[in-house]
Amino acid sequence: MFKENNSHLQPELFNTSTYMHPRTKAMLEKSWAPLYYEHVFCKIDEKMFASLYCSDNGCPNKPVNILLSLEFLKHLYDYTDEQILEQYYFNYQVNYALGQRNLGELYICERTLYDFRKRVYEYTLAHPEEADLVFRQFDQLLTHFLDITKINTKEQRTDSTAIMPNIRRAGRLALAFDVLKQAVRVCPPEILPESLRQVLEPAFKTEVLYRSRASEAKNKLQYLLELQQQLLDVVASFPEVAELPLVKLVRRFLAEQTVFDPVLKKRVAKKGQEISPDSLQSAYDPDATFRRKGNKDRVGYTYTLTETCADENPVQFVTDYTLTKNVKTDPETLEERLSMNKERTGLTDLYQDGGFYSPKVQKLAEEQGVTMHYTNLTGRKPALKKLPLTAFTIENHQKVLACPQNQAPVHAFFNEGKEELIAWFNPHVCKECPFKEQCPVKIQKKKALLKINQKSLLVAEIRKELADHEFRREATSKRAAIEGTISAIKRGRGAGKLSVRGQIKCTLVMGFKTIAHNFQQLKKFFALKAKKEKAAKTKTPSLQGVIVPI
Repeated sequence: MFKENNSHLQPELFNTSTYMHPRTKAMLEKSWAPLYYEHVFCKIDEKMFASLYCSDNGCPNKPVNILLSLEFLKHLYDYTDEQILEQYYFNYQVNYALGQRNLGELYICERTLYDFRKRVYEYTLAHPEEADLVFRQFDQLLTHFLDITKINTKEQRTDSTAIMPNIRRAGRLALAFDVLKQAVRVCPPEILPESLRQVLEPAFKTEVLYRSRASEAKNKLQYLLELQQQLLDVVASFPEVAELPLVKLVRRFLAEQTVFDPVLKKRVAKKGQEISPDSLQSAYDPDATFRRKGNKDRVGYTYTLTETCADENPVQFVTDYTLTKNVKTDPETLEERLSMNKERTGLTDLYQDGGFYSPKVQKLAEEQGVTMHYTNLTGRKPALKKLPLTAFTIENHQKVLACPQNQAPVHAFFNEGKEELIAWFNPHVCKECPFKEQCPVKIQKKKALLKINQKSLLVAEIRKELADHEFRREATSKRAAIEGTISAIKRGRGAGKLSVRGQIKCTLVMGFKTIAHNFQQLKKFFALKAKKEKAAKTKTPSLQGVIVPI
């Protein structure tokens, strides 16, 4: 049964801090614990999690604000479950931060943490159309952090990084074996022939995987594929078994990795280049996908975050994050998140690298009133000998008004279907133009025709801005520091390789880590503020404790 935890609002008259030495108590009050208690613990909306529990039956739940705080602090310091519980049992700072003034007031075991995570996961799984509970809590805390720090959110930067779940990279042979073994394990042994029951024996794995020469890999892969097909044929007579998730995984693997050979009358393995990047990569994480970014192969997910970057901000906060399958491109992710981030934070200028550019993103940004600043652009650069499209005078990216020589077109219009700007010029004038060899206008008998793709025009405008070294230097300078934020989250918060699998679980964990990072930034903000106030006091001249007016 759900019950809010309000006991911390009225602490006992006498508690551990009451008996502390004044200097010890002063040190406690200057530590991170009171800061966390006031600006995180007291701001957690427990009612948001009421739907995880029964409203009128059962024992009261363990306090949600304590359970959430244990998750935040676990990822803040990259603790294991055992370590964070040990801190909770014996570290008075942790207890103070969680609204408890005496050690040992409330006992929480590991199973309680597991059950809470399970409830959050199952709720997220059952409500895919809603923002997950952790993100909603992130957004609420961010709003509070921005209110008390007055951080400027109009300028922001964004970037993405690869996140690997708790899986290992497996070759096709190992993957085929893992998929088969898991499916065989969940099937009733009495319905399986001996050829499939042997899959669970250690000797089978040794023979198939560890004693395989490179020349034998193809034949052994084919052998495993035939066993998988045999398994599907056997369970076809048992619908309740055929619908088990791990058996369905066999069906998916065969569909993605094989084709039916009409001559051999059986399924054979596809060539490597014929396999889709979103095909199954791990028998233990069906959501993980493959992507080659740069010169590295990645398996797992992409974590995209956006943070403030105004120069006057003493610290920067992450304003938005998302975790997607890594086959999803950066522009597709930005297209989904831009409008929401604009609405939540009042974003006006966004800095990113060229990998985030797409015509759709650029058009959406213009509609939202967001100026996009790129540090570079991918793709082929235009020929230097040709006149750039920006040399033409164009209105609203839709109508050509004049050529570089100020010749107005005879007729100009915009083809919405093909998203093309079309203009006809006087061919007699164009024939006499000194730039006719460099101009994209095609001179014909009756007209000189110009066709400009709207997407190409947008790219040309961005390249013109990047040609301005001062503009490019500023954009690069604004964006560069986000690499440090990603490093802090991946190395400092343990996101290099997660301890969970599956997109939903990985998303929830990355949410905890992002909230922890923002609290670390809040700590830094108050530390800088205290340092500035101390410096201001030391500069005030005094005589025997009396302030002397200047």
